[in-house]
Amino acid sequence: MFWNKARYWFMQTVFLRNHTLSSRLLVFSAILVIIPMLIVGMISYQRSSNVLQNETRQYSWQILEQVKSHVEHYVRDIEIISLKTINHPDMGKLVKMNTLDEINQSQIRQPIMQLLQNSAYSRSDISNISLFLSDILILDLRGDDSVEPLAPLMDEYWYKLAPANGEPMLVSRVIKWPDRTEPVISIVKRLVSPSTLNPIGMLIIDVNYKRFQEIADLVTIGKTGYMFILDSQGHYVYHPDLEQLGSPAQLEQLKEMQRMESGSILSGGQEPNFLTFSHSHFLGWTLVTAVPYRELTAGIGYIGRTIIWSIIITLGIASCFGIGLASSIIKPVRQLQRLMKRVEMGDFTNKAVVSSRDELGTLTHGFNKMVENLNELMKEIYFSKLKETELTLQQKEMELKMLQAQINPHFLYNSLETIRGMALDREMDDISDMAASLARLLRYNLRNPSPYVTLKDELEICEKYLRIQKYRFEERLEYEFSIPERFLNEQIAKFSLQPLVENCMVHGFESGGGMSRIRIIAHSDDSDGALFIVIEDTGSGIAKEQLLRIQNNLLDGDEGSLHAGSHIGLQNVHRRIAHLFGESYGIAIESVLGEGTRVTLRLPLRPAADRND
Repeated sequence: MFWNKARYWFMQTVFLRNHTLSSRLLVFSAILVIIPMLIVGMISYQRSSNVLQNETRQYSWQILEQVKSHVEHYVRDIEIISLKTINHPDMGKLVKMNTLDEINQSQIRQPIMQLLQNSAYSRSDISNISLFLSDILILDLRGDDSVEPLAPLMDEYWYKLAPANGEPMLVSRVIKWPDRTEPVISIVKRLVSPSTLNPIGMLIIDVNYKRFQEIADLVTIGKTGYMFILDSQGHYVYHPDLEQLGSPAQLEQLKEMQRMESGSILSGGQEPNFLTFSHSHFLGWTLVTAVPYRELTAGIGYIGRTIIWSIIITLGIASCFGIGLASSIIKPVRQLQRLMKRVEMGDFTNKAVVSSRDELGTLTHGFNKMVENLNELMKEIYFSKLKETELTLQQKEMELKMLQAQINPHFLYNSLETIRGMALDREMDDISDMAASLARLLRYNLRNPSPYVTLKDELEICEKYLRIQKYRFEERLEYEFSIPERFLNEQIAKFSLQPLVENCMVHGFESGGGMSRIRIIAHSDDSDGALFIVIEDTGSGIAKEQLLRIQNNLLDGDEGSLHAGSHIGLQNVHRRIAHLFGESYGIAIESVLGEGTRVTLRLPLRPAADRND
């Protein structure tokens, strides 16, 4: 049942079964075009987006690798200068001195300054070289008047991060000249005491941005893309905007980028950038290219607009063809629909025009032929059908009258009351009791004209009838009622048990000479909602062929037996129960020849809550 309802709902909802044929054709034609186009468009758009991103990622990564290679070679050259400077004999003497007086007495200051100048003049891109020996000596090529104190350098973020083992560190900072400031890349190396191996100073070589700028100018990524470099702490080592140098980068994905060797990521914000990055272990830097995502997706947007317009144009063309196809199908169908309505009203004179030889043309031709045949048949059977209907109604009316009324017992009832009075006058109690029981039977028919009675009333009539028969057959007849009290108020068809008990007497007892026992029991099936009343006897039973005929008559509803004989029989009771309670209720009969007969009445059972009221 659930699956049938689900299938019905699916057909009604998805396939628009209750809508017109034209709307269904247009909708499904549009769907069959739109859905494939959308799927193809979405796949094309997604693949194009992935291809463009992969191309940008690959192109940016190649540029980063080239830039990284140039920068690493460049820094190695500068680092060689720092190593030559630190390994010079004069520098070896200087790091062994512990006081300023010792330095002044050795007159080492001038050779060290000359060494720094020679190193600076060896390359044009070296802006300055500074030497700090603890807090006793500061040498700087900018001159004594412009020497920065050591304290401000110690406050910068990179000072404490410089490796204590003398490894070089690259930082981005700004140095001050008397007339200007200059952003530089500084190679920082700590000086180590040869005796204690503890850091005692620092050598700083400042390289201007000339070479970095030349390398960066060669990098072209899209129209507005650019490159920047971050140190290990996330500060800008290089940026096209020089004001950003040395400041921390404001990137939400910075930690994720530092954990990875290389890759691509999309930055946050209202105008995100497509970032491609690569890490240099030698430099400790992360080189990053940034392309505005809006610029990257400009080509994707063009592809998307092309797909959308293609869908719109295709849908328009498909709609035109769909309307034409729908019209060629729907027009003949609507013509048939109009003619069918006229046929329903009894007009068989019109015919549909056959305009094609396809299935619709064949259907139209068949419709015309059917209408023609119907017109001829209607003329032949119209009057005979009316007469047959009239006869059927008369037959039903006679059957209902037969079911509702049997005999008029008024005369018999008055006569029995007279007999009972005479028996009482002569003290004949047996005759009086029999007359009273028979009068009760007749009064039962007169008292309540309703076709329904309670099981209690019907059982009382059966008991009166059996009492009368008991006087006749004495010890040869025994009867027993086994009815639970909860069933006594259930409704039952009037005169439905007594005729069956009478059949037990007539067909099962009177025809034989032995003793007979009649038993009436009741039970229920709450799951089926049915009450079963069983009347069984130990009489002579019914032959197999006759039993089969009776059972077939009950199943087939043969009404011929209703009018055979003057007493109420099985068929009568069965028909009245079915008439009052429904076709699923009635009687069933079982019998074994020589052993007895069992008749079961199936009746509706009220709910338990109603029976308890």
